Amino acid sequence: QVQLVESGGGLVQAGGSLRLSCAASGRTFSSYVMGWFRQAPGKERDFVAAITYNGGSTYYADSVKGQFTISRDNALKVYLQMNSLKPEDTAVYYCAASGTVAVRDPKRIDGYIYWGQGSQVTVSS
Repeated sequence: QVQLVESGGGLVQAGGSLRLSCAASGRTFSSYVMGWFRQAPGKERDFVAAITYNGGSTYYADSVKGQFTISRDNALKVYLQMNSLKPEDTAVYYCAASGTVAVRDPKRIDGYIYWGQGSQVTVSS
């Protein structure tokens, strides 16, 4: 069993930056695909970014390309660096782990079986 805990969320002004961290406990996730998703009030949970088990490939939603960066310290943490934040980035951000070395499509929510509790990010205008 893997437990994921996000941290680093908060309130920031538009144009500011935040870095989210996701730490695993119970078992290392060095062999899993890791992803970040977000859910705004009244909306579905959407893909943000993903990274393969060895960090060799990264994937981003079109809406955050060039703005967010995903990275990982294998067996330690996964990060989401968020720059030039906009009010529309306001959401609860969730860390997720695939439970497998690879998934067919890292952007699909059904490829992930472990989820964190979420971290609120609020961007004020």
